Amino acid sequence: MMNNFTRMCYLVTVVVILLYSSTRCYAAQRPNIVIIVADDLGYNDVSFHGSKQIPTPNIDTLAYNGIILNNYYVSPICTPTRGALMTGRHPIHTGLQHSVIYGTETYGLPLNEKIMPQWFKELGYRTHIVGKWHLGMFAEEYLPTSRGFESHYGYLQGAEDYFDHTYAYDENLWGLDWRRNSELIRNETNVYSTDLFTSEAQKIINNHNVSEPLFLYLPFQAVHCGNHDDPLQAPQHYVDRFTHINNYHRRLYAGMLGALDDAVGMIVESLADKGMMENTILLFTTDNGGPANGFNDNAANNFPLRGVKASLWEGGMRGVGFIYSPLLNTQGYVSNHMLHVCDWLPTLYTAAGGNSSDMNNLDGFNEWESLSNNVKGQRTEMLHNIDPLFEGGGRAALRVGDYKILIGDPGMAWSGWYPPWQNPSDTELFHVNNTAQFFESKILNKGEYSLEFLKSTKGDNLGYEMNFDLGNQSLKSYFHNGRPVEVYCGEKPANASTNCDPRIFPCLYNIAKDPCEYNNIAADNKDLVIHMMVKVMQYGNTMVPPLYTPFDPAGDPKYHDGAWVPWVKL
Repeated sequence: MMNNFTRMCYLVTVVVILLYSSTRCYAAQRPNIVIIVADDLGYNDVSFHGSKQIPTPNIDTLAYNGIILNNYYVSPICTPTRGALMTGRHPIHTGLQHSVIYGTETYGLPLNEKIMPQWFKELGYRTHIVGKWHLGMFAEEYLPTSRGFESHYGYLQGAEDYFDHTYAYDENLWGLDWRRNSELIRNETNVYSTDLFTSEAQKIINNHNVSEPLFLYLPFQAVHCGNHDDPLQAPQHYVDRFTHINNYHRRLYAGMLGALDDAVGMIVESLADKGMMENTILLFTTDNGGPANGFNDNAANNFPLRGVKASLWEGGMRGVGFIYSPLLNTQGYVSNHMLHVCDWLPTLYTAAGGNSSDMNNLDGFNEWESLSNNVKGQRTEMLHNIDPLFEGGGRAALRVGDYKILIGDPGMAWSGWYPPWQNPSDTELFHVNNTAQFFESKILNKGEYSLEFLKSTKGDNLGYEMNFDLGNQSLKSYFHNGRPVEVYCGEKPANASTNCDPRIFPCLYNIAKDPCEYNNIAADNKDLVIHMMVKVMQYGNTMVPPLYTPFDPAGDPKYHDGAWVPWVKL
């Protein structure tokens, strides 16, 4: 017989084993979270938004069978969006509201901000990042592996060459930016980054212990431009898919996006082969609007939305996005509920079994129930940005309900409605004459792909019919049963380009009725303008100063064996 002490030890052991087993079982039941970020993807660059040039069947398959986010917004540039995604906090509250992090600047996402992988790690997740970071790299403490990620394969700066993996801020500030965790990789040149990221993601999935939940963050390089000397890069076999696009730059861009679309398909296939897809939540999002019409030496497209990346027009912030999961109670619909990128942390944390009320000082809302059940969400307004350092005295934009106010310069130099380049001369023609109204019927349709074109590419992984076996679900391609979610704006008024200059007086738009920002209604709604300006001031009262530092010469790669590495010891 056991004495009391022995019996007590035995009971404690049994309880510990049961608790441990229960925890392991509960952890295994948590959904896998996969976040795919496309860099600089334009609103009109995916066929589920009606692109008549670039078919994206792998992306579309998930979008049409998940939830297409039709009233979804991100920041106008990269670093602020990524910071908001990671923290659930608006850039005005993290100091990232002004710019992106360049070269040897000595700042990053503040270390006192608890970020997404740290939250998920507490729920038992394995956490990995494959791709671009761009939230600070001047000191080791700012790197992803210091902030909750178990591993990082990719790069730290905002852009680089797709093949040699070097980042050139300018011709004098240039170096390698390619690593696995803290180790530089010098032997993967001449291999396309999209292919490398896809392979790495597949390895992580294939090697994952399915008894533990996986958090995989995949911020791809595509379709951001490379370095200035060679901005649009894609393997020739991808470019050759798009011979129906006669404009060389747009065809290169299409090749870049074709590679990304294939990557999405291969990652989903790996998840399905591993038996993980039926318990996975997959989020796909851009980080900002597309750099259209040659902005940033790129050839993205946001049409018919107004403006480009880095602007506060709809083309700079209205995001391409969807969420797919068999775990959603309602699927296959278009959500018109307002959603902001900082909502993803509390939303996904809740979906993972966490309690979002444990998260303090968030600007994001938990929208899991509203998305899953297709009911009205919590968000009724969103601050697009307040940037007190923007040239000309600062700028701001706010959405309340259907209405949007613009104050200061939203991007007046790039305030047109830019058609997608199709013909060889469009690069020059539309760059100058960017408000042409005749193109949709006379030019754009010349680039429309046909059913025959899609069928002809079936053997090139761009299939007319998708055949993923996703657990118990067999997804059908939208070419069979989907309908593109397009923006319709009506006829553009003759004064659309001249009826608004918020540098002089705020402009007001009803975005629900006028998503292309044709009609400035501020003059007829002065009380509403005043009301929204007061709200902007109230947001401004909560703002922290922008983080913005001069370049530190000590970070120059020439001092670090030709590579971008942390150079400051904290």
